[in-house]
Amino acid sequence: MDRLIELLKSNARLSNAELAVMLGKTEQEVKGDIQKLENNGIIKGYTAIIDESAYDPNSVFALIELKVTPQSQSGFDEIARQISEYEQVEAVRLMSGTYDIIVEVTGKNIRDISMFVSQRLATIAAVQETTTHFGLRVYKDNGIIIGSEETDERGMF
Repeated sequence: MDRLIELLKSNARLSNAELAVMLGKTEQEVKGDIQKLENNGIIKGYTAIIDESAYDPNSVFALIELKVTPQSQSGFDEIARQISEYEQVEAVRLMSGTYDIIVEVTGKNIRDISMFVSQRLATIAAVQETTTHFGLRVYKDNGIIIGSEETDERGMF
């Protein structure tokens, strides 16, 4: 199963026939393995990895660190679920270190994300503090090299 997962992570568009050849299995076995992974909640979905700067050069990406007060019954889970429901949110992760939760968001512009932080995240009672880091450029995403082949010629003579 580990090899199947690695292959799907690198290219989820591989057909069951292609995967079967790579894994030395039948198409039916591969289909059954994938179905089992989906049913067990290991595979949550399939998605395309998009070079957002090529698709929409005006879009903005940010990581927002949150220091939060854990809730008595649910710890961080309920807060994380609440944040996950916002449309702008791409990912929510519980972290170790100075901040408790990190939120990955995309927006139309910096103001869009700033308004999201001030009107949505900062208004959650359990949120004590936020720190927002705006992404400047993506070089690699989900194991895939992103961006143009432009070279930086600063300092070249």
